[in-house]
Formats: sequence, structure tokens, C-alpha cells
Amino acid sequence: MTESYPRLAARTLRFTLGIPRNLTVSPDGATVRFIRTPDGVTRSGALWEYDVATGEESLLADPVDVLGGADEDLSPEERARRERSREGAGGLVSYDVDGTGRWACFPLSGRLFAIHLGAGAVRELPASGAVIDPRLDPTGRHVAYANAAGELRVVGVAGTDDRALVSPDSATQAWGRAEFIAAEEMDRFRGFWWAPDGRSLLVERYDDADVQVWHIADPANPDQPAVEQRYPAAGTTNSTVTLWHVGLDGEAPTEIVWDHEAFEYLARVDWSQGHDPVLQVISRDQRSSLVLEADPATGATRTLRELTDDAWVELSSAPRRDAQGRLVTLEDVADRRRVCLDGSPVSGDEWQVRSIVTIDEAGILTTASAEPTEVQLVRFGADGSAEVLTEGAAVHGAVAEGGTTVVVRHGLDSSSATISVHAGDATGAIRVLAEPAPFTPEVEIVHLGERDLRAAVLFPRDHVRGSRRLPLLMDPYGGPHAQRVLASGRMFLEAQWMADQGFCVVVADGRGTPGRGSAWEREIRDRFAEVTLQDQVDAVAAVAARFPDDIDPERVGITGWSYGGYLAALAVMARPDVFHAAVAGAPVTEWRLYDTCYTERYLGHPDEQPDVYDANSLLPLAPRLERPLMLIHGLADDNVVAAHTLRLSSALLAAGRPHTVLPLSGVTHMTPQEEVAENLKLIQMEFLRQQLA
Repeated sequence: MTESYPRLAARTLRFTLGIPRNLTVSPDGATVRFIRTPDGVTRSGALWEYDVATGEESLLADPVDVLGGADEDLSPEERARRERSREGAGGLVSYDVDGTGRWACFPLSGRLFAIHLGAGAVRELPASGAVIDPRLDPTGRHVAYANAAGELRVVGVAGTDDRALVSPDSATQAWGRAEFIAAEEMDRFRGFWWAPDGRSLLVERYDDADVQVWHIADPANPDQPAVEQRYPAAGTTNSTVTLWHVGLDGEAPTEIVWDHEAFEYLARVDWSQGHDPVLQVISRDQRSSLVLEADPATGATRTLRELTDDAWVELSSAPRRDAQGRLVTLEDVADRRRVCLDGSPVSGDEWQVRSIVTIDEAGILTTASAEPTEVQLVRFGADGSAEVLTEGAAVHGAVAEGGTTVVVRHGLDSSSATISVHAGDATGAIRVLAEPAPFTPEVEIVHLGERDLRAAVLFPRDHVRGSRRLPLLMDPYGGPHAQRVLASGRMFLEAQWMADQGFCVVVADGRGTPGRGSAWEREIRDRFAEVTLQDQVDAVAAVAARFPDDIDPERVGITGWSYGGYLAALAVMARPDVFHAAVAGAPVTEWRLYDTCYTERYLGHPDEQPDVYDANSLLPLAPRLERPLMLIHGLADDNVVAAHTLRLSSALLAAGRPHTVLPLSGVTHMTPQEEVAENLKLIQMEFLRQQLA
């Protein structure tokens, strides 16, 4: 019996298993190391290396061998960390290599392991408590790690002298770990950074004492107590975050000092060879940010750059020094995200720079977009020159070191990835072992409406144009900081499967999504509901006009998850004239229940702008529902908690509006369980088929 696409997608983690990840290049450029599962359905990753000269791959550490066949045992803290990073795989999911290229280390089942890369010998190092995020010092002498008890500890690579460098003073403190907001909303998952000489570290300490306690219950198992979680909802108190210089010599740590009242968030930290550490802090309203240089000995800081924005300062790659000591930043200047040297832009008007890959004598290697749906590799020089290294309808990423560049390409012509290794004139490839997708999406990327919205249109693969008019299914995310319409076939596998069920599926990126400039992104400030919904309405009208013989505008559905779930529920309640049925998964329904950093960035503080929160809430719209709506929510979701769906359902019930609620017991914001993921998609599609028949 052939497996359904939803079951196969869940089993393969959307066809990502078997693709090399966490790629790093040794300082001399001779070796590429990476994590890869043995095939496209096994979730347990192993550590591999690729010899650039010979093209040979070697297995360095297999979790099955390391654990002797035992199952993994993860601490609650490690599970929470993986939930923040949306990590669905197992086995080795992270590792670190020292600056000499002699040692690597990794956590596995809460234990600490090191491997001598020359000899290939794996050893377990003594460690106290469940190990979190171990990292080697650049000289290869010590491993530092955080643990579930809130300590930051260090142990020699030979397995000697395991000791705590700093320990919490209370149960609400933790050293060496990123707090909830940093990991969930600022893409900072680290909590400590080694000095280049390996003799000291910068270490975050957070204290959740003043953060409100929420309780995540499991109604399916009433004999189990609710899990307590510190959750900083919009308008409430955040974690208290400080940064400390901690030496290996046992001396008392030195606090790195800045104005915490004015700049509440620690956003980025970098400590490059030959320079004092550079950090970026940002105000709670995120309209002001400082790039600071810290003196580790005294804790004093001085301002290198001050960034301001009337809406918000965008966080991207960490500010850092180049070899000449110039400060390299990504900044929004004249509606372009640009590479800046000491505040002066060196990337031109053609490019929206997305991230800094590496900085070396050849220039500043970046990912950048001229066309929003494509991501290329571009190297910028201090003189303003731009060398474009990739081309075509594809999304490219890279790592580079020591004259070797590894390029990861996802294109519209394939549903998998290719990974090429470039060193001088030689080119090699690292094997991709992903499970082949059962089909290749037939995607047409179009520009829609007066705002030139980027959208992907997919028809059933057996559809003959003009032969019949299909129901239209909108499948957006639609919110800020996430882009769905990219030139990558794998992005549209699920959309193609949904189309094959008898729909024209359209994925449209509206205002607020990345890649179109700062003005485009900031259109959604204070106006989530108005702006993001209008762009979906415009996309429906434009695509219906573009394909009049293939789309029935009287049968329009919409589905989405997270912000996409918010947008789907909003659409069917606010615009029943356009949208005739909706499936809303894990929707934010009341923004006062979502976290501080994300929500206040876009909607301000709820005490200062209550009318903005009211205007963007779904709860007041409940009496207007007249179309079929299915709400889906994981009851173990600790990001968009189930209270969002329950409160909307209560408001709908109070207004006498029929609707469907599908609670998912034990499911978080992700749905990795195969059976749940499969049946969930099948139920959604059956609901939409019935309502749009």
C-alpha cells in the first residue's frame, strides 16, 4: 500500500532528513564537517567529514555506536531549546569544532562527548547534570557547557577538572543559556561566547523571577500536573538579562555594563580574534539599538554605532570587526538592507542583503536578493564592488573558510538540495541522502496586483487549463519575518499535494514579508489585520482575473498555521464576501496573549496602544462569523498557547456561531508525530472539500 503524502512528509521531516546540515569548514579549508542522517527517514543524525582534496566522506560519530544502542534521554530544558529552534530531528543535532581543527564536541542524550579529529576517537567527558550547548575554546583545551541546573561549567578535553565557573543564586536564574525571548524571537540560541585566547568567556545570566507563570496542562491526562512555564506576554515583565566576563582562573565574574533600563534586550554578541567583544543591545520598543564594544577586564562599554528607526530596528547578522578593525554591520539605509563599514554603506541599490556569511581578505560574502524570490551569494568589497557568485531561480546559502566555500542550493527545478564544495578551481559535492519526493511541484511564480505581490500558483498536475473551474485555496503565512514564496521546489511540495486534491492553491507573500525592503516590511506596523488581509484579498482578485477559466471565485478557502492561522480565521470572519471557508491552525487570536518582543515590535505596548490591540484581535469579530471555520490547536503548545483557540471558540459560542474545534492532545507548536500529521492534513482537506463543493 502506497503511503500518503502527509505521512511521508511527516516521516521525512518534510524531506529534510538526509540533507547535510550544520556545515562547517576547517580553518585551513581542507575539511568540511556536517551532520547527516543515514537516509531520508531516520531521524538520528551523525557527524561526518568531507575531505576537500579527495572528495571522500568519513563517519566521525554515530549516535547508535556512541550510546551503545540506548535510546536518547533529553532533559526538559533541552526539549524546550529544541522547540524554540524548531528542531525535529534526533541523535546529533549540534556540534562544535575548536579553532585548531583538532577537536570536536557534541551533546548526546544529555551527556558530553569529545572526538579527536585526527585519531577519530570518541570519548565521553565527565559532566555534571544534563548537558546543554557544549562549545570548545578556540585553542582546543577546554569545553564549556551549560546544564539543566543553570550552571555554566568547564572541563578539559582530556576529561579532567570538570567544575562550575558560575552557578545560579536561585531557581529562576540560569547561566549560559539564551532566555525564551532571545531564542523564540531574536534568533539567538547561544548564551555564552569564548574569548579568542580560550582563557575566559562572556556569559549570559537570565533571571525569570519577575516573569509571570503560566500553566500548560494536559487535559487528556488529568492525573498529571500542569507544567509551569515563565511566559512574558505582551505588556508584562521580561527576563532580567545580564552579560558577564568569566575567567577560568576562578576570579569573580565582571558584569558588562550598559543602560539596561533603556536597552532591555541583549540581541547579538561577537568576539573576534584580535578585538574586544562587540555586542548589540536594543530597547524594549525596538526603535533604538546600540552596537557596543566591551572591555572584558573592567566591564565598561563604549558605543560604536547607534541605530534608530521610527518603526523598529531590524535584527540580522551580528555586528563584528573585520581584519582591519572596521565595524561590519547590516543596516537599513534608503529602503535597502545594506552592508556597512563603520556606518558607510558598501552594497548598492540593486541588493537586499539578507545575511553575512563570512568576512575575509576577499571581501564580505553575503546572501542577498535582487529578485525577492531568489537568494544569491554576493561578495561585496570595501570599494563598493559586488561579485555575484551564483545565479538562477534558486535559493543559495553557504559557509566558507580557508579558501573553501560550500554552497547549498535549493532550486525550482528540484525538490531536494545540492551541496557543492569549491576550493580554487576544484569543485566537489557532498552526498544528499534525502528521500525522493513522490512528485515535483509544478509551480508558477507570478506577480499580482498593484503592489506586485509575489505569489506561487499550483494546479492539480492532471489539470487541463480551461477544462474546469476549480475552488481556490489560499495557503499563506502572511506575517512578518517569514517568506513563503521562494524559488525552491521543496517549499511547495505540500501545496502541490493540496492542489492535487482538486484545488488551485495560491501562496502569496504580502506586505511585512522579507526581501522587499524596509518600507515594505514596515507597512504592517500597528496594522496586522488591515494590511495582511488586504493583500490576500487582492491576491484572490488578481489570480482569479489571471486564470478566469480555471478558478471559481465563488469557492475560495484559506488555510494556515501560526500567523497563517490568524490570517485564515481573520479572513473568513472579516471578509466572508471573499473567503468561504477556513482552516486555522494554532492561530494567535488575541495579541495580548503573545510574547513581548514579537508583539510589541509590531503593535507597540498594549497599555499605550490598547486600541491597536483591539483592532487586531479576532475576538471582537466572533459575532460576524457566517462561514465554516475549523480551529486546530496543540494543547501542549508553549508558544501560541491553546488559550488562543479556546477564547475564540468561547466568543463564537457566546455569539451563537457554529464552528469546529480540533484539539491535539500532547502536540506542541510543531506536529512531528506521523499519525497526527497525516490525519490532520487529511481531515483539513476533507473539511475544505465539503465546504467548497
